[in-house]
Amino acid sequence: MRLLGPLEARVLGVLVEKQRTVPDTYPMSLNALVGGCNQKTARVPVIEAGDADVLAAIDGLKGLSLVFEGSSSRVVKFEHNMGRVLGIPSQSVALLAVLMLRGPQTSAELRLNCERLHRFADISSVEGFLDELVAKDPPRVIKLPRAAGEREARWAHLLCGEVAPPAVLAATGGDAGVAVGELAALRAEQTRLAAEVAELRALVQRLARELGVE
Repeated sequence: MRLLGPLEARVLGVLVEKQRTVPDTYPMSLNALVGGCNQKTARVPVIEAGDADVLAAIDGLKGLSLVFEGSSSRVVKFEHNMGRVLGIPSQSVALLAVLMLRGPQTSAELRLNCERLHRFADISSVEGFLDELVAKDPPRVIKLPRAAGEREARWAHLLCGEVAPPAVLAATGGDAGVAVGELAALRAEQTRLAAEVAELRALVQRLARELGVE
């Protein structure tokens, strides 16, 4: 599976979150998804995405089978297929969703922030599922080196690519969650665009060969 763009990760995280927290409104309409993506609370970083942006992200996720359209509704609605595609249990889906929505967090923060998605018995249970995600091929999360002045290390997801080390964050003014989220988003977008350029180059070369054009 290719790396996700930052908005694709946000859409996927919102679908997982709302499935657990407001099941009566799930699957979600485009309007509800846009509202969830632009939510001001429990989001790092806070963004402002439009309908067209979210639709483009949905199309990308549908191509990966991570999202599909729900049935039996006059309004088009969407639901996620994250657990099946990634081959992970619901506990791991909850952890990845919270990491996608809130940025890097400690094990204790993850346990607290996952409370409405899955109630973990203790921190060691959280870390057990995180270790399983690290052991996946490719790894789905990473334990970041502990930053200076911090007592605990933070975890970050890798669905959008590599994550900046804490040393970089210290130079940005101290908002670790926002800094990591923004840097990871930029790296993931760069990777995605590079892959698209490579695909287009290969397509042009193939067409040129078929047409006999040098």
